[in-house]
Amino acid sequence: MAMKANVYVEYQGKQVACKDILAEAKKVWVSEGNKVKDLKNVDLYVKPEENAVYYVFNEDESGKIEL
Repeated sequence: MAMKANVYVEYQGKQVACKDILAEAKKVWVSEGNKVKDLKNVDLYVKPEENAVYYVFNEDESGKIEL
């Protein structure tokens, strides 16, 4: 049986699942006219004190997502 893991970021009474942050990043990628299959790697930097996640797509494109 495979192990199931859930990771959450909690800060000042808010809770966000890491899988939801990744899903939101993929939405940003697609909304910019890209295809999910072309997304080879995603680096996410969670900054709860800024209520934001910074992303880097394919070691090239970067931006910010509000939590």
